[in-house]
Amino acid sequence: MGKYDNDVKRLLDLIGGKENIQAVSHCMTRMRFVLVDPKKADEKEIEDLPSVKGTFTQAGQYQVIIGNDVSVFYNEFTAYAGIEGVSKDAVKAAAKTNQNLLQRIMGTLGEIFAPLIPALICGGLVLGFRNVIGEINFFNNGTQSLADISQFWSGTYDFLWLIGEAVFHLLPVGIVWSITKKMGTTQILGIILGLTLVSSQLLNGFDVSSTPADQIPVWDFGFARVEMIGYQGQVIAAMMAGFVLVYLEKFFKKICPEVISMIVVPFCSLVPAVIIAHTIVGPIGWAIGDAIGTVVYAGLTSNVRFLFAALFGLLYAPLVMTGLHHMTNAIDSQLLASPAKSTILWPMIALSNIAQGSSVLAMSVLQKKNERAQQVNVPACISCYLGVTEPALFGVNLKYVFPLVCGMIGSCCAAMISVGFGVEALSIGVGGLPGILSIKPEYYLIFLLAMAVAVVIPFTLTFIVGKIKLSREDRFGKEAAPAVSAPAEQPADNAASDVKELKSILDGKVMPIEEAPDDVFSQKIMGDGLAIEPSNTVVTAPADCDVSVVMADTGHACGLTLPNGVELLIHVGVDTVDMGGDGFKLLVSEGEHVKAGQPLIEFDPEKIKAAGHPCTTMLIVTGEGNAANLKLHFGMDAKAGETTVISWD
Repeated sequence: MGKYDNDVKRLLDLIGGKENIQAVSHCMTRMRFVLVDPKKADEKEIEDLPSVKGTFTQAGQYQVIIGNDVSVFYNEFTAYAGIEGVSKDAVKAAAKTNQNLLQRIMGTLGEIFAPLIPALICGGLVLGFRNVIGEINFFNNGTQSLADISQFWSGTYDFLWLIGEAVFHLLPVGIVWSITKKMGTTQILGIILGLTLVSSQLLNGFDVSSTPADQIPVWDFGFARVEMIGYQGQVIAAMMAGFVLVYLEKFFKKICPEVISMIVVPFCSLVPAVIIAHTIVGPIGWAIGDAIGTVVYAGLTSNVRFLFAALFGLLYAPLVMTGLHHMTNAIDSQLLASPAKSTILWPMIALSNIAQGSSVLAMSVLQKKNERAQQVNVPACISCYLGVTEPALFGVNLKYVFPLVCGMIGSCCAAMISVGFGVEALSIGVGGLPGILSIKPEYYLIFLLAMAVAVVIPFTLTFIVGKIKLSREDRFGKEAAPAVSAPAEQPADNAASDVKELKSILDGKVMPIEEAPDDVFSQKIMGDGLAIEPSNTVVTAPADCDVSVVMADTGHACGLTLPNGVELLIHVGVDTVDMGGDGFKLLVSEGEHVKAGQPLIEFDPEKIKAAGHPCTTMLIVTGEGNAANLKLHFGMDAKAGETTVISWD
């Protein structure tokens, strides 16, 4: 009999049987299924299995979180089910077949914009700060700003535009690069094509509308004249140009002999792509982008703008759950590239973030005595108020449904106030409560009112409905009263207390696990611990221990067992399992005993970043019993093998 015999049998039944499994694989912590019919999976019953720590669906994959022992569980499951596991890439490919055309398009769009989001957030914060110091007249009876009365702040105001311009004016460079990265072609060619779209030789795209037609510079080829127009801030044109380059390169790679490929393919791909970009797809993309921006702007300023705002505010959160919200990034960017250089759409997005966060806040109040629920509620609420809604939506609101609906209602009301008074943002990327920094100063008071509505209505509705709908178990946990620890758990707790400290596994900044860019870790589903932003490339053992499990095919993670039985998980990067081992070198083997400070994993941060993944590395103490009396030390720069990061009383 296998270790997980009963759970394996139950999981196969609850997931819809063998015939409902299109493909299955696993990473360091999760079983990854592609299901024929995802609706057949009984999520609640699956999550109640003793060996299961949680479930979620992402990119067409139904993922069941098991923990360090996932490889054992996986082997038992595939043996019992009589199916063969496949590679991670095969699972991803199978997952795409589970999606319709619109989902695949939105998935591709999301993967293109995802690497750009950190830059958009940074740029949005920079422009928001510029708003505060240069656009709001705080001084001399409301006639002068901080930049007007201080040379230092005036210089700061001018300097910050260096970053703002790089993010929003030169956005096409990032878009074309991201497309080549996503499609697996040569990224430097994408960067060069992007630069040709925003070159200083061209008329700045933001100045085209104010430049008389006869003053627009041209390339004169005798038989034809091409306007020298830049595509600063243009999204659709940049995307079309990027895909032209991608398919040209793939075509020439296919037909070109390998011996001359290095010379012929780049030249025959890039030069025609630049020509086509400036003569065909650029003007077409500009026209399409203008049309989209015009239609959206017309809807937001027309007599039916309240209806438009109500629908958008109501439906934005569900759009996030489907991935369709990525289209709004393109529309927002297009609106910022219009003559108005502002967007009415982004304020509603920020308000939707706040509304969903307020629903989670109410759930947190209702479930304040449910420790397990609070481990999800608190970080989800914080991230939502800072503009990242997925943890709140998938971890809390969708699970109970009514908080999601209450948040949608609050978002709807707040959006009508925002659009009704014509609130405009000067940048995008900063959502949630900090979103006010992107708002034009003259709309601050109105936006504050809309924010108040986005907080009060969802919180009040969720609290009232939750009082009625939540069961005692939902509110107080499975144990309504404090329980005495079972004797079987005592050895683990006592063992944990014998362990005095764990040293840092990397050089770098140590952060709370709640800041990890992965919901499974940030919500402590795998256990409590720390996240480290590394400044070196070798992971070392935090103490004398045994290597209990390794990911031999990918090398991105390993499990450790301390002499007292406490189990640890080390996971390098986020979603790095998708890299298939490229950029990782596993330095130990399963069952090996290692000393504190001994190298475990070597990784290449440049390859991880090039693949679009964070390098953030997690050190997790797995299991609730092992976390007893745990002390976490973060907020400092650690030295591998020297700095204490985890200790027990």
